[in-house]
Amino acid sequence: MPHFIIDCSENVIRLKSADDIMQEVFNAAASTDLFTESEIKVRINPFSYYNNGNSLDDFIHVFGYIMEGRNTDQKAQLSKAIVTTLNKILPEVPVISINIKDFEKASYFNKTMI
Repeated sequence: MPHFIIDCSENVIRLKSADDIMQEVFNAAASTDLFTESEIKVRINPFSYYNNGNSLDDFIHVFGYIMEGRNTDQKAQLSKAIVTTLNKILPEVPVISINIKDFEKASYFNKTMI
């Protein structure tokens, strides 16, 4: 925990490698000191087919899923860190955004909890 899933137009990974993009998101999340590095997970989904406001403009959207307990300011800091980082490495991408959702502790379960 946390999980960062990056959706992007396929062209984005031609501008910068998927590994580089994921590492930058990882580094930005780690820089906030909100998470233990060994728990940060990042994945990327490049899309060949999409409609972005009736255009084919490149885009990046990060879906962040974190354990509940962080306040609004911390989540805003995390969002800003990730979008700022992506904008620095991919300034030619016109749409870069993120949203953060909380996992509910009471209903979260994984294999290590068996």
